[in-house]
Amino acid sequence: MNRIQTALERYKDSAEASPHRTASRQATDYLVPPPITYTRTRSHTTPTTTLRTNRVMTTYKYGPFIDAYKILRTQVMQRLRENGWNVVGVTSPGYGEGKTLTAVNLAVSLAMETTQTVLLVDSDLQDPTVHQVFGLPDTLGLADYLLDDQPVEDLLIHPGIGRFVLLPGGRAISNSSEILTSPKMLALVEELKHRYPSRVVVFDLPPLLHTADVLAFSPYTDALLMVVEEGKTTAEELQRAISLVKGSRPILGTVLNKAGRSSLTVAEMKARLSL
Repeated sequence: MNRIQTALERYKDSAEASPHRTASRQATDYLVPPPITYTRTRSHTTPTTTLRTNRVMTTYKYGPFIDAYKILRTQVMQRLRENGWNVVGVTSPGYGEGKTLTAVNLAVSLAMETTQTVLLVDSDLQDPTVHQVFGLPDTLGLADYLLDDQPVEDLLIHPGIGRFVLLPGGRAISNSSEILTSPKMLALVEELKHRYPSRVVVFDLPPLLHTADVLAFSPYTDALLMVVEEGKTTAEELQRAISLVKGSRPILGTVLNKAGRSSLTVAEMKARLSL
């Protein structure tokens, strides 16, 4: 992993002078929102066994797995508040490196606090899978809003976790880059971004090196979070991924997934954070 760490340090050194470190808007006051009663938003109580099987952190009381995501939550919120941001995209260089699980657990962890609500948007439109983490069958979602004018309010789902709401991806589509940068999508991002001042929006994005989606969509996020997997992501892949988005949006940091766990079970997965 020395090569990946070297690549991360090289990026962090160059990022110090990046103009994107300047806040895109003035930080707002982060007031504690009142308790929420979901009326129109559909509720779906996911069985604990499903959440645990899919490694959603709410079913674990303690351990390195939980500590890692709490550290990630704290670091991400510090950066968001410093800059007045509230929209984060989660991506990875390639497939199967844990970006969706990271996006889910980051969103869930953020929603466990009382200082903000959280909306997770499955925007990996060629392969939307976030709904599967919560044991949901194939359901309408973002693609159906963008292509078929389904009201977005009818697509949101509250899976019974804190202040957390999910917008599924819906059906898989092939022309995802064009759809993600359509005027209708950009208007939706603006609506999600500004409607509630205490809401954080997390977008689960496709892998950077396999589609043009992240390059096309990243300017409409405030920052990106990069997920890499020890023993799988190469330093060259990480450098290529960083270079593609460098100058487009700041990278909050990287999540080093499955760090030092060759003998561990999947349920004991840990994340080492480098922010």
